[in-house]
Amino acid sequence: MKFFIVTCVKESRKTVYQLFKQANINAFSSTDVVGFKDNQHQNPLEEWFAHGDEQFDSEMIFSFTSDANARKGMSLVQEHNETNPTGFPIRAFIVPVETSSYSL
Repeated sequence: MKFFIVTCVKESRKTVYQLFKQANINAFSSTDVVGFKDNQHQNPLEEWFAHGDEQFDSEMIFSFTSDANARKGMSLVQEHNETNPTGFPIRAFIVPVETSSYSL
């Protein structure tokens, strides 16, 4: 089992939902995220989290899923970012689950 986590700006959430569907991840959760980072950069687009007065409305979408589904989801996110370059890429993470009270 894997914990598949995706973060994106809110404008990309429908795209992420479609990517989850394509990866056969049909059960997932989401939560609003506001990030802050006290780091001075020339270009605010170089950092995911806002600093100073700049904030970006973001969302975290996540699911406990099979290894195959998580790998498919990661591949789809990478492909999307390569074919749709923006200043706000979709970010994905796969975290192994060591133990669980249920199985998939």
